[in-house]
Formats: sequence, C-alpha cells, structure tokens
Amino acid sequence: MKPALLLAALLLSTPALADWKPVEKIDTYAVSGQTAEQLYLSIGEKGPLIGTAGNARRVIAHTFFKLTWQRDYQPQGNACVLKTARPKLIITYTLPKPAGKLEPALQARWDRFAAGLIAHEKVHGAGIVDMVDKIVAFSTGLTVENDPGCKKVRAELTAYLDQLSKAQRQDSRDFDTKEFGHDGSMLKLIAAFLGGG
Repeated sequence: MKPALLLAALLLSTPALADWKPVEKIDTYAVSGQTAEQLYLSIGEKGPLIGTAGNARRVIAHTFFKLTWQRDYQPQGNACVLKTARPKLIITYTLPKPAGKLEPALQARWDRFAAGLIAHEKVHGAGIVDMVDKIVAFSTGLTVENDPGCKKVRAELTAYLDQLSKAQRQDSRDFDTKEFGHDGSMLKLIAAFLGGG
C-alpha cells in the first residue's frame, strides 16, 4: 500500500479528537451606576448566585456548562466496545453589562475591566474543553471483556468521568484562589477599575 493511502486509511479509521467544537455563549446581567464604585456595588447586588441554597453567594462573573453525549456502544462477542463518543458542549459565560450609557472615561475603564473578566472566564472554559477532550480520548475504543450487555463499560466510564469532573472543579477552584489571592490578577483588575488605573 502506498504511504499516502496507508495514512488516509489510518486517519479514516481513527476517531479525531478535535472533530467537535464547543458552543460558547455570553449571557449578561444589567448593572447600574455612573461611577466605578456604583457599578461595582451593583455587581455585588445583581451578580450570579453560585453554591447551594444555604451557602449561595454572588459572584462577578460565572462559567457554566452543559455537556451531553452521543455514544455508540457495540457488543462484540463477549465484550462491549464504546466505538464513538461525540460530545455536545455548551459553555455559557455570565458577565455584567452596564444598563445605561457611561461617560467616555468610565466606559474605557469598564471596557478594560470587562476584557479582564472574560479573559478570566475563558480560562475556566478552556479547562472544561480540556476535560471533555480527555473524556473523548479515554472513551473512544474503550473495551470491557465479559460485558455483552454493555453495563460494565458504562460503569468504568462513569467512574472515570467522576474523577475527571472532580479534578476539573478543583483546578477551577485553585485558579480562582490564585486569581483572587494576594497579588492575584483579578484583585489587580478590580483595584484598577475602582482606582481608575
């Protein structure tokens, strides 16, 4: 077989990890004020709530995702093979947006602040995409012997998904702790917005 044909055959028989793309959306919530301080106070009053009912708190911005799958489980003899795992990932970034027109100097400060917020949230989004890529890589071709009903393969996949999900959430928390910690980028961003820098 010619090298080009062999390569083409291999590429066609190997599921591509990058043949999917996330859908990214931005939702906004209105904040009001004619000074940086008023806008920031409004963020504190209207920002998205995260956490459970008893521990809910408002945040400046938030990244949420919805992940669903199309999976093709195929019994092969006494085994079960997960032939394909195609994700559908929707990432939603929730960000503040001034309800009214701002004077030019404040608008410029807001624009810098908003750019920093979305850059921060996009890091969370990239972590989610990375998690999904790892799931696709692990899932595609996953084979479990002695599983003609394809139950064991699902259990093995679920256990792996649980590990990845916990790791992604911890990475996200660690990132926020660093960003909002002493000399963190988000603290500097907020200080620059409030201080006019």
